[in-house]
Amino acid sequence: MFSIPIFLGSFEPLLWAARFTVLISVLGIAVGLLIGALICAAALSRVVWLRRFAVLWVSFLRGVPLLVQLLLAYYLLPVIGINVPAMVAAVVTVGICSSAYVSEIWRGAIMALPKGQAEAATAIGMAPRDIWSRIILPQAISMSLPALINELILLVKASSLVSVVGILEVTRASQAQAATTFRPLEVYIAAACIYLLINLCLAALGRYLERRMAI
Repeated sequence: MFSIPIFLGSFEPLLWAARFTVLISVLGIAVGLLIGALICAAALSRVVWLRRFAVLWVSFLRGVPLLVQLLLAYYLLPVIGINVPAMVAAVVTVGICSSAYVSEIWRGAIMALPKGQAEAATAIGMAPRDIWSRIILPQAISMSLPALINELILLVKASSLVSVVGILEVTRASQAQAATTFRPLEVYIAAACIYLLINLCLAALGRYLERRMAI
C-alpha cells in the first residue's frame, strides 16, 4: 500500500536537492540567452559565413540529444586538458544546448515584426541603433516571452539528465532515496510534485511578466 509517512518524509532531502535543479536551470537559461542572442545576430547578419555558422550551430545542438552533449562535455573536456567541476560542465552544456532554441525563438520574433516599422523609423531619421533598442527589441522580447518561459520550464525538466554526471539534483536524490527506503513509488511521486511546483511557479512568473510587458 501507499505509505504516506514515506511520501512526506521524502520531501526534505528532495527539496534540499531541488536548489541544484533550480540553480542549473536558471544559470543554464542565462547562458542560453547570452549565447542565443549572439547566434540570433549571426543568423540575421548580412555576412554569409556568420549565417552559415548559425545554421550549423542550431542544427547540431537541436539534432544531438542533451544527454549525449552532457556526456561529451563531461568526458571530452578532461581529454583535451580542460578540467572543470561537474556543475560547471553541466551548466555550460545546458546553456549551450538552450542557446540553439533561444536563438530561433528570437529570430522568429524579429522576423515576425512588420518591416514597415523599421522602414518608417529610418524615413524619419532614426539611427539603426535606436531602431533596434527602441522599436525592434522591445517588441521582439515581448512576443518571445511565452516561448522563453516555456524553454525555461523545459530546462527544469531536462536538468534531470545532469544526474548522469554525478550532480545531486532532484532526480538523482530521488533515486538514492528510493534505493534507501525501497519505496520508489512514494519517492518518485514526491519528486514529481517538486518538479510540478517549480514549473507552476515559473508559469506564474511568465504570466506576470507578460502582463507587465504587454504592448
